[in-house]
Amino acid sequence: MTDFALSQSAPAHDSAPSHDESRTHADRRRTPSPWLFALGKSNLPDTVQVAGRTYRQLRVFKHDFFAATGLYESDGRCAVIKFGRMAPLLGLPLGWLGRRMVGHEARLYERVNGIPGVPPFLGRIGDHGFAHEFAEGRDLRRDDHPNDEFFPRLECLMEAIHQRDVAYVDLEKRENVLLGDDQCPHLIDFQISWHWPERSGGHTAIARRILAVLQASDRYHLYKHWRRHRPDQLTPEQFAKAEPPPWIAWHRAVFRPITLARRRILEWLGARSRGQIGRSEEARYSKTSES
Repeated sequence: MTDFALSQSAPAHDSAPSHDESRTHADRRRTPSPWLFALGKSNLPDTVQVAGRTYRQLRVFKHDFFAATGLYESDGRCAVIKFGRMAPLLGLPLGWLGRRMVGHEARLYERVNGIPGVPPFLGRIGDHGFAHEFAEGRDLRRDDHPNDEFFPRLECLMEAIHQRDVAYVDLEKRENVLLGDDQCPHLIDFQISWHWPERSGGHTAIARRILAVLQASDRYHLYKHWRRHRPDQLTPEQFAKAEPPPWIAWHRAVFRPITLARRRILEWLGARSRGQIGRSEEARYSKTSES
């Protein structure tokens, strides 16, 4: 038994234009098909029960192939609620994929729960959803000059995550770092983060090696952003840490063309806005900016 019911309104998707805007730009963008969305023809539920509280939907952040994410509120307390894919693809069931992806990210949130800078985990919602508190802020931008404590705090945040045998993995893009309204760094979205449980081999040499490589990549990306935004704070040793290790260059050479091709295909299908940056509107939205 679930604590929600999917809405049957038309699905919202990444940076979806208004109805009038869609008609104005119909010549430049296709109408996306329902199979492109995690919930098919449905949308996020209007209300959701989480840990005994009823949350009502304020807005949809993102609805793509793998998941649908929205902002919800209950008595002044805001939460981000995410549902994994439930809709089939060409008649093939993909609910199992949504359960696995949501289960993975929920387990990661549970593992890093309590670390300052990571939104508190609120709980799971059936087999396909989970919720965490909403962190007020926006993504880190190219021309930002954060205060003196921002990057040292981000360094401590990353180290605390690493101490729990987790690699964040998704720090490559600056927009994945949230500049909070409190001027502190926050990390959200652990969808591709890495943790190999000890009970299934996490203590083995190969598991420890993979973790070490991924955590080293986290540190490189941290110092890369630090060098770009606050080079005045870095020591010569820290500048050296901002030089890419060999596997980063290999990763870029192999996966960058794939990523660009995927973006072009999604733009052609109408599931992505041309020029859209980042993986989630959640990182670009502050409640205080809502008119």
